[in-house]
Parts: sequence; structure tokens; C-alpha cells
Amino acid sequence: MDDYAMKPVAKGYQWLTPDFVDQGISNFFNNIRDIRVTINDVLQWKLKQGGMDFSRFLINTTAGVAGFIDVATMLDLPKHDEDFDQTLGYWGVPTGPYLVLPFFGPSSIRGAAGLAGDAAMNPLTYSFVLGSAAATWGSFGAYTVDVIDRRADALGFEKIVSEAAVDRYEFFRDSYLQRRRYLVNDGNIEEDEEFDLEFDLEEDFLDEEFDEGANEAFEAP
Repeated sequence: MDDYAMKPVAKGYQWLTPDFVDQGISNFFNNIRDIRVTINDVLQWKLKQGGMDFSRFLINTTAGVAGFIDVATMLDLPKHDEDFDQTLGYWGVPTGPYLVLPFFGPSSIRGAAGLAGDAAMNPLTYSFVLGSAAATWGSFGAYTVDVIDRRADALGFEKIVSEAAVDRYEFFRDSYLQRRRYLVNDGNIEEDEEFDLEFDLEEDFLDEEFDEGANEAFEAP
């Protein structure tokens, strides 16, 4: 599906879309995801952070023209990354076995439950299910653009992985599990508890471009 549909479409989207439009589209969907982030902040008792993320949503929705301009970042309001998988982990729910979901990619038993929870926090879900026919098709179109936009953002990272990783499956599995553990613990992992991850990458590939691509590739849809 990815080789014959998603990747060609993503490449066409990247070629046709000017950089500022691409960034605006990414900002728009990131602004919608800030609703999910804020709710998960509260569920994890991160009230100060929740207030900051809710402020981001209000500022970008109004001054940022429905989120197309990330005004909040210009005002030094940092963007956080919280989802329902992290909330479950915060309250002690174990990760469970590694699981590759069709269309969604790397996940886990807890991650699959997290996707369902995140869908329940997305306003597009309700307009798709409960809205009129026009709202349903509009939500479907918006979701499709979001998926294509994120797939296009991951193209550069995928190229690096394909050229450098000895075992592609093992690389994605270990990267996903390490990143989720890092996010659940907010980066506070004891040195003797750190996940032993071997990327099997050439040293030349371990650069800033790789780090930025990894954030896109392992972000929950």
C-alpha cells in the first residue's frame, strides 16, 4: 500500500506544494492535535503544561488563522507531545508486545489502545461520525491530507533508514520502543534502565536531519 499508493502520492504532494503552504498545513493539523495534547496533560496531572498547551491552541486558532501560522511558538510557548498511550503508561499500564498495525505502522498493545483514545479526543472524529454528509466528507478529506502531509515529511528520514539500517524491521521496532519509553518518562530514565538500542547505522548518518526525521516517523497518527 505504501509503495504503490502512499509514497507516490506523498512525493507528488511534496513536489507540488510550496514550502510555506506545506508548513501551514502541518501547523493546522498540529493545532488540532494540541486539543489531544491538552486533555492528556490534564489526565497526567500536568496542569501547568496543560495550561500552556491550551493557550497555544487558543492563540494559534485566533491569531494564527485557524492554526496555519504557529504564532504561539513565536511567543515562546513550547509545543509538547502527549498522547493517550503516554497517559496509560503514566498510570502504570505496561507496553505489552510490539505490534505492527496495518497503515499505522509500529505500535504495541498499549499503543493500539492509545490510538483509540486519541481518536476520541479528535474533533474530526465526531464530525466524521455524527456530522452531515458534507461534514463527513470534509473530515475524511482533512484526515487524508493530514496523512499525506506526514508521509511526505517522513520521506527524507525513510531514505536514510533504507540506506543505513542493516535490519529495517529491527531498527523500526527498537526505535519505536525506545522513543515511547522516553516520552512516557518525560526523558527521566535512569542510566542503568535505558533501553539498549543499536541502530546499526553508519556514523555519517547520525546527524541533525536524522533526529528531525525520527520525530515525524514515530509520531502517533
